[in-house]
Formats: sequence, C-alpha cells, structure tokens
Amino acid sequence: MRPSPELYLTALHDESARFAEAVALAPSGAVVPTCPDWSADDLLWHLTEVQRFWAEVVRTRPAEPVEAAGTRPEGRTALLAAFTEASAALRRELQDADPGEPAWSWAAEQTVGFTLRRQAHEALIHRVDAELTAGLPVTEPHPALADDGVAEALDVMYGGLPPAGIDFTPVCGVVAVHLTDTGTTWWTQPGSLSGVRADGRDLSGPHVLLLDPREPLDAVAAISGPASVVDRWLWKRLPDDAVRRTGDPDAIAAFEAAVRPAIE
Repeated sequence: MRPSPELYLTALHDESARFAEAVALAPSGAVVPTCPDWSADDLLWHLTEVQRFWAEVVRTRPAEPVEAAGTRPEGRTALLAAFTEASAALRRELQDADPGEPAWSWAAEQTVGFTLRRQAHEALIHRVDAELTAGLPVTEPHPALADDGVAEALDVMYGGLPPAGIDFTPVCGVVAVHLTDTGTTWWTQPGSLSGVRADGRDLSGPHVLLLDPREPLDAVAAISGPASVVDRWLWKRLPDDAVRRTGDPDAIAAFEAAVRPAIE
C-alpha cells in the first residue's frame, strides 16, 4: 500500500527545501560524487528542469506536454531563484489536483498520483546527491517514503509489466527484498525480456517484476538492509556492499543484472 498523498506532498516540500539548502553550500563547480559528470550547478539545474517540466504536465493535464528546454540562468543566485520558482509551481499544481485524475507520464500509470509519487522520490534522491556534494551527513528520510522508494525503484524505474508484444522469461526463483527497519518484504521475480516495442526500441535484456502475492512466497535468495539503505543502493547512491545478500548466488546475480544500470 502506498503512502498517503499528504506524505508525498510533505516529502516533496521537505526534500526540495533540504536539496536547496545543501546545494547552496557546495561550490558551483564541485563534482557530484554520485553523478560525476555533473557539477553542483548542473545538479541544481537538473532538478529545476525536472520540477518545472512536471509542474507543466500537471497544469496541462491530461494533454501530452510539449517539451521545451528552458534557458539555464547564469550564476548560482539566479539558478537558486529558478529552482525556488519551479519547485513552488510543482507543489502548487500537485496540491490542487486529485491524485486520481488522468495526466500524462512516460510510464504505464497515467495519473497525477504518478507524478506526485515520482517527484517526491526524485527530490529525495537528488537531495542525497546535494548533501554528498556539499560534504554533509545524509539526512534519513521518512521510513515510509524510503520503503515506498524501494517499491518504486523495482516496479517503475527498473521493472514493471512489459508492454504488449514483449516476452518475459523467469531465469530463477523468487528473490525477496527485505527491509530490516520497516519489516516490509518485497517479492521479486528476476528474468529477461525479449522483443521490440511498437516504437522500434529493442527491450531485450535483464528485467525484474515486483510481485504482489496474497501470502509470503518461498524465496531462493534475499537482499536485505534498512529501507533508506536499500533505496539508495538501488539508485547507485551507496556502494555495492551496502546491502546483505543471502541464498542462491545465481538468483542474486540475476536480480543484480536487472538493477545494474544507473538512474539519474
């Protein structure tokens, strides 16, 4: 069960505010250790563009947005002002919309709620990036948000049901993802996709499905750790040894192959 819309809205506000505070303490040219191709100002502009884009998605719902790149301001002061404006617009649009209303997204779920959830987690992860860039301790998120972040990473960012015409083949048994602080266990089925999407994109390769069983499943392997650790590990914001692995090594390898690509 997902957290409430109110928790997502609060998280979006708090994580965005922490992001701005942290990135403001980093020199403009400081390298983002978790995204080494970016400087601190690149990170700031990235989240500005993301939040501005999704504010427009919600404002013009359910129409598909017209992507128009904004002009990057010169200097840290102007960049921070642009972020403040974009972030306020996103929160304003989301708090005035019903999460169940239809709205465009790049995913199977086409609702305002998708944007609300996705942007709360986007702000969380980039707040982590900003704190690391500024040399600050990483702030622990709300446990329910981190718990949901693991589910979102597995079901949206890495997995999800394949589109029509794409075949999914399991390659091992079930792998459990156990969150030691919240007590939640997410059940996953690693496998592989084969086939070409309608737009011509070849989706063949490792994949993982987030299962929704009515009863606990018999898992052949497990990944475990606190929710915030597993969430950051899936997003490649922690080293490979941050989580505990137990069980069938082939199943662990299949799971890790599916979640190997880095997400920005």
